[in-house]
Amino acid sequence: MSVYTLPELPYDYAALAPVISPEIIELHHGKHHAAYVKGANDTLEQLAEARDREQWQSVNGLEKSLAFHLSGHVLHSIYWQNMTAPRDGGGQPLAADGVGDLADALDESFGSFAAFRAQLSLAAAGTQGSGWGVLAHEPLSGRLIVEQVYDHQGNVGQGSTPLLVFDAWEHAFYLQYRNQKADFVEAMWQVVDWQDVARRYEEAGSRTGLLRPAR
Repeated sequence: MSVYTLPELPYDYAALAPVISPEIIELHHGKHHAAYVKGANDTLEQLAEARDREQWQSVNGLEKSLAFHLSGHVLHSIYWQNMTAPRDGGGQPLAADGVGDLADALDESFGSFAAFRAQLSLAAAGTQGSGWGVLAHEPLSGRLIVEQVYDHQGNVGQGSTPLLVFDAWEHAFYLQYRNQKADFVEAMWQVVDWQDVARRYEEAGSRTGLLRPAR
């Protein structure tokens, strides 16, 4: 039985144009994201088989495969929800739009929205090879941080919660932007759904498991 399923897009393929073409959205969601879902489910079955046969030498490699595919599934699931049509997205979070807590947190953590934007843009555009730029909530300090993710993992604080993710894999932009990754990242700011990011920030801040006092 499959454990993970491909989520439906919250908009049609053309909704993010001209920032992201319908062709890219269709391929990215229906092929690439779907492959991570299948890879995670297949690896779960292989792990179960390895345990049943006591093939313990295979487990470490399979666990790494599961982490890769599952992280790809999680990040892409957030990615689709983070975006909205250009007419409804972009700009910056403002208190007048009901996302004042997020706006204040960005100012407190980065000094200004402009500084945050520059740091996340650099993290995404500056990835060597495949990866992501991620705005995350770090639970021990309660601050917001920017992380640069290689492939789907690495350089990530344990326990941090992704709030806004920029996909910097070539399949996310190459058909439209060719090798101009920085241009794609700059265009991405036009489709950020700050309402979605603000909801994720509020939910992340309510998770206090790591901060539970010692008994």
